[in-house]
Amino acid sequence: MKARVILISLLVCIAFALFSAGRTASPQENPQPRRRVILDAHNCYPYYEWWFDRIDRALSAGVPVAIEQDLLWAKNPRTGKMASVLSHGAPPTGAEPGMREYFFERIRPIVEKTLRDGNRGDWPLITLNLDLKSEEPDHLEAIWALLSEYKDWLTTAPRTNDLPKLEPLQIRPILVLTGESDAQKHVFYDEVRAGDRLLVFGAVKTNTSNPSAAPEVLAPNPADNYHRWWNNPWRVVEPEGQQNAGAWTPEKESRLNQLVAYAHKRNLWIRFYTLDGARKAELSCNGWFRAYNFGSMEAVQTRWAAAAKAGVDYLASDQYEELGKFLKAHAGPR
Repeated sequence: MKARVILISLLVCIAFALFSAGRTASPQENPQPRRRVILDAHNCYPYYEWWFDRIDRALSAGVPVAIEQDLLWAKNPRTGKMASVLSHGAPPTGAEPGMREYFFERIRPIVEKTLRDGNRGDWPLITLNLDLKSEEPDHLEAIWALLSEYKDWLTTAPRTNDLPKLEPLQIRPILVLTGESDAQKHVFYDEVRAGDRLLVFGAVKTNTSNPSAAPEVLAPNPADNYHRWWNNPWRVVEPEGQQNAGAWTPEKESRLNQLVAYAHKRNLWIRFYTLDGARKAELSCNGWFRAYNFGSMEAVQTRWAAAAKAGVDYLASDQYEELGKFLKAHAGPR
């Protein structure tokens, strides 16, 4: 009897060990492409001295959420000092905030609360999407230094000497994504010592000279330890662009599904920008661009629904509140 008990105990231990080994976190598990469809708040920063409330609007839509921040290395005309500021482009006016005060300190209460609560089910709560308008070495170094100050908040991965091998992510409340350029990779990956942590993850290289090309032509490379997402203009789905898109068709939906399935098969998060459905009067008063506008809420919601159904990871819009509500209403089981 004693031997039988020992044998059963041993078998249970072996089974548990095998189960645990099978559940070891892999690069695709946390967070997993196609796990959720997230509002990506496009151009979520002030223009000149207008629309300072954009980050508050984005956060009011609820988390998880992605927040795009455009960064420019510029001399403040009021102080004469060079700094990384939130701006769509030069020249700066001196009124532009930095990312520390506008983004990181604004989300501090959210991050500190989720760290206290310890509920990691929705981590990362916020994806910080960096759109760099200039890539001076000093600018990239300043961004890295700022991210390093908040590294305890950030989702990271170990830097190794084997770039093609995806290492498991250590999930934290914030995930930082950036562009596909070699200049960014040099500072954010190449200069990071092996054994240290990667704080930001780049986009795969793209070739959009023909937006209707096959997915493997548009983005030939799979995810690796640094490149973990694929950023797309909506023209790869509807080459005419938002203003001239016309009716949504089964052929367009098939194309969207093809692109999303390809990205996920390559272990990439996929993002599309930017899908608006505003009236003309809403554009100028909100600082939104005509090129991203389908012209009506009905037209854009058809695309939002198709994107949600396909499993797009990040869906960018200037209409934060409307898209946030729409995605919550159309959320499927995870």
